[in-house]
Amino acid sequence: MSSLSIKRAKAALKNAFIGDALAMPVHWYYNPADIYKAFPLGIEQFEDAPSFHPSSIMSLHSTQQGGRANKASANQKEIVGDVILKGKRQYWGKDNIHYHHGMKAGENTLNAHCARIVLSCALKGYDENEFLTQYISFMRADEPKHPDTYAESYHRGFFANLEQGTPAHKCGAVTHDTASIGAFVSVTPLAVVEASKSTALEDIKRLCRSHLYLTHPDESLASVCDFYVELIYKLVHREGESPKAILEDIARKSVHMNLAAIAAKSKSDIEIVGRMYSPACY
Repeated sequence: MSSLSIKRAKAALKNAFIGDALAMPVHWYYNPADIYKAFPLGIEQFEDAPSFHPSSIMSLHSTQQGGRANKASANQKEIVGDVILKGKRQYWGKDNIHYHHGMKAGENTLNAHCARIVLSCALKGYDENEFLTQYISFMRADEPKHPDTYAESYHRGFFANLEQGTPAHKCGAVTHDTASIGAFVSVTPLAVVEASKSTALEDIKRLCRSHLYLTHPDESLASVCDFYVELIYKLVHREGESPKAILEDIARKSVHMNLAAIAAKSKSDIEIVGRMYSPACY
């Protein structure tokens, strides 16, 4: 590996955590205009999570399993509060509570903390069992090891299955939102580290697919993952080729999108987010 490729890999990993902390205050603001109501200049620095979230639907999410809330079962264990997110159950079921209630400027979300676990495993030589052991221990800690209030559907579904006795490597839950972009938060460090080791692209794809299925068992998502891994690999290893050309190539191959033509129209973010791309996570 060239020293430049190693620098790219390190910068990508650092900026993943920086980007997470920057975005945290406005996660799941489904109307981009609401960002400017809360932050008139937009996000220009690390900010605390606002006390009011204009489009929060956390109150609709199940605290006993993945997905949306159904009628509570007296026989079913509360995953939120009893198994994970201990001490945070009281913030669920209320309108307009921020998903990252109480988080301070510069803090990382739960998913970024889980990415850190993957990163630690990848640097030592990724092992599925080691990742699952660390992930389960981290999430179930009596003294929370992260500042977050919210756990995405996949976390809740995983631990609901685990509590029912399902083997850890088969606990990935299938819900209406299993195919979620949140899956790639933990794929990123694995793909970047393996690319920096000069692991063959096809081997990285297989490894990342296997990791993905531990928490997000969905074939359509795995197909997207293959292109995402290829994008990371080519950006790390590029020599002379521009990042723009690589992005355009992956956009064309993955979803048959002419990215150059779209970029040439110089549309605003608000024209793109919500019209061309959904602001939802899946």
